[in-house]
Amino acid sequence: MHIFITGVAGFLGSNLADYYLSKNFKVSGNDNMVGGDLLNVNKKVKFYKSDCENINEMKKILNGVDVVVHAAAYAHEGLSVFSPHLISRNIVAGSTSVFSAAIHNKVKRIVFCSSMARYGEIKIPFKESDIPDPIDPYGISKLAAEKILINLCKLHGVEYNIAVPHNIIGENQKYDDPFRNVASIMINLMLQNKSPIIYGDGEQKRSFSDVKDCIYCLDKLITDEKIQSEVFNIGPSDENFMTINSLFKLISNQLKFNKEPIYYPDRPGEVKFANCANDKAKKILNYSTQNSVDETITRLINFIKKRGPKEFSYNYDLEILNHLTPETWKKKIF
Repeated sequence: MHIFITGVAGFLGSNLADYYLSKNFKVSGNDNMVGGDLLNVNKKVKFYKSDCENINEMKKILNGVDVVVHAAAYAHEGLSVFSPHLISRNIVAGSTSVFSAAIHNKVKRIVFCSSMARYGEIKIPFKESDIPDPIDPYGISKLAAEKILINLCKLHGVEYNIAVPHNIIGENQKYDDPFRNVASIMINLMLQNKSPIIYGDGEQKRSFSDVKDCIYCLDKLITDEKIQSEVFNIGPSDENFMTINSLFKLISNQLKFNKEPIYYPDRPGEVKFANCANDKAKKILNYSTQNSVDETITRLINFIKKRGPKEFSYNYDLEILNHLTPETWKKKIF
């Protein structure tokens, strides 16, 4: 089987590529390198530096592919409120380009990596049967891309599945992006002896999920003939459900970091509590939380130490600058 992975130089895409190469699959993929790193790309991957929004390029490089995994995304919930054009174009136009090119090339299956942002602030834990109600342009765009995928695949007779990973962390995660990946940002700052910044009171809660616990579930969505036209939450429900303050304490204890965090006002549009129901994944994908957040943080710390702490890269322009725009972003405080 020939698997093509968009965003293959990114966090999830590169981990997925390594998994399939270990199983002797043929793997190719693309990345525009805005959020990717060539160090993440296995030398056995046939790599294309290209943007998902370029449909003509995507039509060329998807020739002969069996399954497309669309993992590429500017995964920025908070930023999307202040750069909605950038994020929605990347998610909606980029995804539609990938789907169209895949169907043009008669691929058998498309697997789309969506986001828990699709749910918004509905009652937790989020269930696949819930009616999504996203509250930011990123979540709205992800949900729109899902609907476009379902529409096109049903019309053109292509198999599809939709994965909804929840706050995945682990090796190869980008840690010099000031707009996303709270655990990686904290570690990068602490390794530079700088106090992490926490927005609001720090009591917002997330369930952090090890990327390794996500990969084997994605494998079933990609390769299992019996699983089609489904949406799956992938992540822990009650396990690893913690506040950002608790996350800071966990990381600071491991690093023996003695400074206190710096608190800034809430980011507009941030969901306070987010975790998922995973009954469906447990039943059909045999999901289980095999890695504790402590173990995952240890591996993430070791990964960042090995690569080396970095200055933060402000690769994205802020489209809306007003009194609501976080000072940390306007003044590039990180």
